[in-house]
Amino acid sequence: MDAFFASVEQLDNPSLKGKPVIVGGSNPDTRGVVAAASYEARKYGVHSAMPLAQAKRLCRDAIFVPVRMSRYVEISKAVFEIFYSYTPMIEKISIDEAFLEVSGAITLFGSPIEIAQKIRNDVFQKIGITCSAGVAQKKYLAKIASDMDKPNGLTVVPEYVVEFLKPMPVSALWGVGKVTGEALRVRGLKTIGDIQNVSPDVLKSALGEHSATHLKNLAFGIDDRSINTHHVEKSISNEITYDRDVFEKREILDALYELVNKVGGRLRKTENYALTVQVKLRWSDFKTITRQKTFKTPVCDDFTLRGAAHEIFEKIDIISGVRLIGFGVSKLTDNPTPSQLNLFDVEDKTIKKRERLSRTVDKVREKFGNKSIL
Repeated sequence: MDAFFASVEQLDNPSLKGKPVIVGGSNPDTRGVVAAASYEARKYGVHSAMPLAQAKRLCRDAIFVPVRMSRYVEISKAVFEIFYSYTPMIEKISIDEAFLEVSGAITLFGSPIEIAQKIRNDVFQKIGITCSAGVAQKKYLAKIASDMDKPNGLTVVPEYVVEFLKPMPVSALWGVGKVTGEALRVRGLKTIGDIQNVSPDVLKSALGEHSATHLKNLAFGIDDRSINTHHVEKSISNEITYDRDVFEKREILDALYELVNKVGGRLRKTENYALTVQVKLRWSDFKTITRQKTFKTPVCDDFTLRGAAHEIFEKIDIISGVRLIGFGVSKLTDNPTPSQLNLFDVEDKTIKKRERLSRTVDKVREKFGNKSIL
């Protein structure tokens, strides 16, 4: 999708169309960060994860709006329904991005290029926002192509893949982030063509043998990864950034409980259970600490999650003003009862009772609002 969150805001509020929209908070003087920026705002150098205050300095005429995740999820579901109308072979990457394997849909809908164009047309006509597509025989090549002609573009990777990749920056390769990119840059490797031509030993010295081999293959268009239609959440988290330094322990703990409610609700909505919980604190000097606890059995109820969060928090000394508080769960599973547990164990019965109660609270909040029951 093209600038997804910002595009949804412009869809719902037509007066925002053609204007620099920044999603992340209605007050740019707070310590929040940019969740998304429209292409009108990106022209000024605004990008995701940038502090809102910095975005305001770069784009004085920007319109700042708060994040409305429930609305983005709603639009995302509608987009994916269109995807599934063409093929069941879909690998979801995020709320606004996916790989589609369309070889089995050619007889019904035409060539892969025609299918990509039809999908883009459907998204625009039925929903009202645009998306960009890349067509290739390899997943990561399709990913590269989808970013080449944004917004509202369609790029097809030609047969001469090596030449196609040669002039691109190394950052275009899947998995090359800041750390890997810097390791390559200091060795004079700036383009994919440089990776194609460099000695394998140079890559090994920079990245290690496994990563070097993998990167070399990608540079020549070699990648055998197939579509994974089973999307599994690896972790769920949420955090709050304060617009001032907070020293009061009770205020921080209240915010932590609110985060537990949000994460617990998302955990149950995805029908997952967590083995590990984590509390994150960032001090006023930007130093960040994380503390975690692992359960004997996976859980999803707010009571157990809140108890663990409280236990972790009480062991942390508030040595400075708190800038950010976060809570997350990981080691997720869709199996609530590992085989070694006794189904009639008292603790297990308590956990199941807490889960039922938490799901009932979810239904109340869904019908009457998040503040309807506390």
